[in-house]
Amino acid sequence: MATSKIKKGDTVKVIAGSEKGKEGKVISVKAGKVVVEGVNMVSKHTKPSQANPNGGIVHQEAAIDVSNVMYVHNGQPTRIGFKLDGDKKVRVAKKTGDIID
Repeated sequence: MATSKIKKGDTVKVIAGSEKGKEGKVISVKAGKVVVEGVNMVSKHTKPSQANPNGGIVHQEAAIDVSNVMYVHNGQPTRIGFKLDGDKKVRVAKKTGDIID
């Protein structure tokens, strides 16, 4: 699989779906899906366990496809590209040309 353009800790904006327009921080990235803080909340029914002795309904974020989010750089959503900085591959914001990391 290719290098992911979105990484854990990035701020992203949702550009498609019922949560369109919301922004948040990426909690995890896995197999083309991202979990964004405070976006796509679902109610999960959990059995009692040692960590949660009463069980019940837990509200948590569900994964959304990485194609439905866009990286936010300096308050503006932008596409991400790659370029070589010396011998190191770095991410670049296409809108401004700034190196992200």
